[in-house]
Amino acid sequence: MGTEIKLKGDKVIEQIPSIKDKALRINLNENIYGTFAEIGAGQETVRHFFRSGGSSGTIAKAMSAYDKDFSDAVYGIEGDGRYVTENRLKKMLTFEGELIEERLSREKHPNKLFFSYANTVATIDFAKQFKGHGWVGIRYQIEPDEAYNEIILHIRFKETDARLQQETLGILGVNLIYGAFYKYNDPKRLLRYLYDHLDKDQLEIDTINFSGPRFADVDNRLMSLQLVKNGMTDAVMFNPEGKNVLPAAVLYKKNLLAFRGSFRPVTNVNLDMYQKSLTMFLEENKVEKDNTLVVFEITLSNLRSDGEIDERDFMDRAELLCSLGQTVMISNFQEYYKVVEYFSNYTKARMGLAMGVNNLVDIFDEKYYRHLSGGILEAFGKLFYRDMKVFLYPMLGENGEIITSDNLKVHPRMKELYKFFKFNGKVVDIKDYDPNILNVFSREVLKMISQGKTGWEPMLPSGVAEIIKEHHLFGYHPEKELEQNTQE
Repeated sequence: MGTEIKLKGDKVIEQIPSIKDKALRINLNENIYGTFAEIGAGQETVRHFFRSGGSSGTIAKAMSAYDKDFSDAVYGIEGDGRYVTENRLKKMLTFEGELIEERLSREKHPNKLFFSYANTVATIDFAKQFKGHGWVGIRYQIEPDEAYNEIILHIRFKETDARLQQETLGILGVNLIYGAFYKYNDPKRLLRYLYDHLDKDQLEIDTINFSGPRFADVDNRLMSLQLVKNGMTDAVMFNPEGKNVLPAAVLYKKNLLAFRGSFRPVTNVNLDMYQKSLTMFLEENKVEKDNTLVVFEITLSNLRSDGEIDERDFMDRAELLCSLGQTVMISNFQEYYKVVEYFSNYTKARMGLAMGVNNLVDIFDEKYYRHLSGGILEAFGKLFYRDMKVFLYPMLGENGEIITSDNLKVHPRMKELYKFFKFNGKVVDIKDYDPNILNVFSREVLKMISQGKTGWEPMLPSGVAEIIKEHHLFGYHPEKELEQNTQE
């Protein structure tokens, strides 16, 4: 046996273990031991463990409570009557985990690391109308006497064949179990490895939450950001508590009012625009307060200052928006019409976009739509379909004049198109705005904060400046402020 040949110019390739090797490594570890409970797509994950050999030491049991009545008898009845839910998955994980603890004595098995893996999915329907989706998760230990960790994710199938979807699910399951045990120290990589031997065209992961002692330092919002950044999904959402939530569940049949901004940091203008447009939106026909959701959206292109995404900066913004009690969405939609298109997958109710004059002028710039076969008209067909309205916040012009929907300037070629939308009430001005804050701009405030200047605090909603100072957000340093003052 000679040594392995290396040629000049060879690149180092990351070795990805095969699905069989992953399953085998887990099977051959005498301590890893657990249950597989899979509903809705056959027993696709556990099959890999049975096939790779040595599985008797790993698989406590494999089950698939396919029949709904039987499933209810095992895991209890769901209040909403639905089976493919996060709640159902958590019940399955907990129930199966506790069963192992109950049936195996710790005295006899002092070194065993117990786990329960579960999925509950709906594959593509017969008419191929719905491609299907599901919840997948694992609850497991890294030390025998340690509390359990949990990784729970939501997936959407992109393939149009039930058999292919089943295979995809099986591969994902093995990647998740392997990652949970062997990559838990690096959750970002664990996330990337979920796609080993899979393609983004097969599967979308749109929510993931890590919990337990091994993930005590993981901020799930940051994990959300990775999903969008890695192209695993187009948009993710988290609630004011900072927990990742399933977009489909939050948006379902809601009236939506969306704001896009850099929120770097949130200013009085953002807040004024939000409050005034919400008041107007709630006065619209068929808009009920209880059924209305406000979404603050940050687009990925907005997070890339120098080509790279600054995670610290992202967390600073997320922190502030959540502290104001807002639901936040991170998306990779550069154009507004894509946001509306995305929302309309989940709701047919009324929709509003609140924006400043300069954003609206941008929307009427043809260069953004050259890739569409129908150009700007196709985009506008998607943007202003049905009940969509733009609530327009005024802007100060160069000579101090106030610019509204009546006197804003779009490209001469677009003038008639703009008039059409305005005339049809698709663009409405926010009337009772606060004229004293029109000269507040996020980027100016940001500059002041990072340079240690004073006087920016009143430009932000109450309580926000305190949070920025307390947590040293956006490059705030008390020392800089002192330096400034002594220089002055």
